[in-house]
Amino acid sequence: MTTHFTPPTWRSPRLAGKRETVKRLGTDYIDLYQLHWPDRAVPLFGQRATTRARGGGDGPEVAIEETLAALDALVKSGKVRHIGLSNETAWGLHTFLAAAEKGIGPRVASVQNAYSLVNRTYETGLAEFHQREDVGLLAYSPLAQGFLTGKYLDGALPAGARKTLFNRAQRYEKPGTEEAVRAYVALAREVGVSPAQLAIAFVTSRPFVTSNIIGATTLAQLEEDLGSLDVTLTPEIEDRIDALHQLHGNPAP
Repeated sequence: MTTHFTPPTWRSPRLAGKRETVKRLGTDYIDLYQLHWPDRAVPLFGQRATTRARGGGDGPEVAIEETLAALDALVKSGKVRHIGLSNETAWGLHTFLAAAEKGIGPRVASVQNAYSLVNRTYETGLAEFHQREDVGLLAYSPLAQGFLTGKYLDGALPAGARKTLFNRAQRYEKPGTEEAVRAYVALAREVGVSPAQLAIAFVTSRPFVTSNIIGATTLAQLEEDLGSLDVTLTPEIEDRIDALHQLHGNPAP
């Protein structure tokens, strides 16, 4: 059975809203427009594949082909140059690429997923798409929301820190995460770099990473993060990182 998808027009309220958003941004077009979350059950943030990401249960979902057709209208209108995904799985990326091959809509240019020393799940399944399909990773949360700096070890709550202010860091408080963080912090100090610089340098050095999305609250933090560009991960350091990964795995997926 063949299903025909009719791309929405700018008379659609949803797409008209995107036009107004572009005007508020003070630009004529958006270089990269990314979907924030798949509209289906996905096994991310430590959830089981059978758990629907939005609230639980077996609610309705929008077909990837329908989503891509809507994105096609944005691209053809000239308001968007390229499209990307976020918090996506290998199956999802494959399905988007396959639909584009059929002419349903534009080809995905990037995937923005969490990637860090305590969450290397991207390496299984998704990383191969970079070499074979030219779709790279925009890595977010390379410091695991600051946990990989070591500032939250032993229950510490520094003034002004994200966890202190908002207490929304449960993703990085799963069993085994503190032990993993402590090990990476110790390694960083042993090789003479800050824990933040080791964590960021690791992400930046991965061949499938197109962009490393860092975050900083203060100028000092930004300068420290940028200092990671001067950190060289020798084969010995990489071997030790991989050895710790074998021991601790991905405690904060």
